[in-house]
Amino acid sequence: MQTSFTLAQLADPHVAESEKILRKCVHCGFCTATCPTYVTLGNELDSPRGRIYLIKDMLENGRPADEQIVTHIDRCLSCLACMTTCPSGVNYMHLVDHARAHIENTYKRPLPDRMIRALLAAVLPYPGRFRVALKLAKLGRPFARLFEAVGPLRPLAAMLRLAPTSIPQTFATASPAVYPAAAGARRGRVAILTGCAQPVLDPGINEAAISLLTRLGVEVVVPEGEGCCGALVHHMGRKEQALASARQNVDAWTREIENGGLDAIIITASGCGTTIKDYGFMLRLDPAYAQKAARVSALAKDITEYLATLDLPEPAQKPGLTVAYHSACSMQHGQKITRQPKELLARAGFVVKEPREGHLCCGSAGTYNIMQPEISARLRDRKVKNIEATGADLIATGNIGCITQIASAAKLPIVHTVELLDWAYGGPKPAGVPEGRVLEPAE
Repeated sequence: MQTSFTLAQLADPHVAESEKILRKCVHCGFCTATCPTYVTLGNELDSPRGRIYLIKDMLENGRPADEQIVTHIDRCLSCLACMTTCPSGVNYMHLVDHARAHIENTYKRPLPDRMIRALLAAVLPYPGRFRVALKLAKLGRPFARLFEAVGPLRPLAAMLRLAPTSIPQTFATASPAVYPAAAGARRGRVAILTGCAQPVLDPGINEAAISLLTRLGVEVVVPEGEGCCGALVHHMGRKEQALASARQNVDAWTREIENGGLDAIIITASGCGTTIKDYGFMLRLDPAYAQKAARVSALAKDITEYLATLDLPEPAQKPGLTVAYHSACSMQHGQKITRQPKELLARAGFVVKEPREGHLCCGSAGTYNIMQPEISARLRDRKVKNIEATGADLIATGNIGCITQIASAAKLPIVHTVELLDWAYGGPKPAGVPEGRVLEPAE
C-alpha cells in the first residue's frame, strides 16, 4: 500500500511503525474471509482491509478520530484471524493497537460510553474489586432487562448477564509464594501469572496448573508484586495504564530471574499470553525496560506450550471422553499455538474433535462481549452450534474469556485444558465433567 506520511509525522516512532505495517498491505482481501465481523455483518469497513484504509486516512491526515472510525474500530475483536490469513505479513495487531490509542487521545466518547469504559478499567484488572463487583451484580441482575431497553446502557445488561450466579472460593495464591516440586529431582522452576479476572471467575485453573506442574517435578513461584497483564486496558486504548501493568510485571519477574532463575513464565489465560509475549514490543522505546521486557517476552509460555516440552509420564488414567477443543483466538492466531493442546489431550486419553469454523472468534475478546453485546451474541451462538454438532461430551479451551462466553449458551460443560490434563495425570476430576470411560488401566 502506498503511503504519503511527511517526514515530521515519521519522526514519531509509533507513526513510523504503523507506516511500515501499512506499506505491507497489498489489498488482496484474503483477510475478509476469516474476519468474524465481516462474515457476520458483510460491511467492508468491518473487515481488516476496510479498517486499514480508515486508519491510514486518519493517521496520514493527522486528524482526530471521528464517529465513523470509532464505530468500526470498536467492532474489531482483535481476534487476529486476519494475521493468520495474511500472505504479506501485515501486523494488524500493532496497527489497531496504535489506532485505539489514537482514538483514546483524540475522540470524546458519549458520556455513558466513557463511564462504562472507566468502570471496566477500574474494576476488571483488580481481583479484589472484581469480586465485590460480582457480588453487587447479583443485586443488579433483575435490572438487566431495563438496561437492555436503553441503547447506551446495553453493555450494563450484558455485564449483569455474564456475571456468574455463584462466586468460587479464592484459591490461596498469595504473593509471594513458592510451590515446591514433588519429591524427587527438580526438573524445572517457573513463575506463574495468577492474573486478575481468572482467579476470581475460576481459581481452579491455576490450582490445577500448579498441582500438575509440581507433581511433574517443576517448582512454581508466584512473584511478589505481579498483577494484571494489562491486556484489558491495552485493547481499550489506555496505553499508559497498560504499560504501567507491563512494567510492574517485568519488575516482578526480573527479580525472580535474577534471584533464582526461571525456565519459563507460565500463563494459563491465552489472552494474557498474547500480550505478555508482546511486552518486548510495547516497551521497546523505554530504555529502562526494553531489554528486561524482551527477556520476559522470550520466557513467556502458555501452560500447554510448556508441558509439551516436558517428558511426560504415562497418564494415571485415560478418561476416554470425547472433547471438543475450542482454540481461543489468542491461542491460535495471537500465539500460533495450534498443535500442543490437542496432542496433550489425546496423549492423556481424550478423543479430541475440532468444531467447524474453528478459526472464527466466539465473541468474548476481553470486554467485547460487554461493549458489543449484539455482535458478540451472534458469534457465540454460531460457535456453540458448531461445537455441539461434534457430539462431544465436553468442551476444552485455554482462555477464561472463552470459557465464560461459551458457557453462557452451551449445554455441554466447558473447562480449561489444564484441568483435564491434571485429572488425567492424577489430579481430581474437574467439577461438572462427566465420569470417564477409562480406556486402559492406570499404569
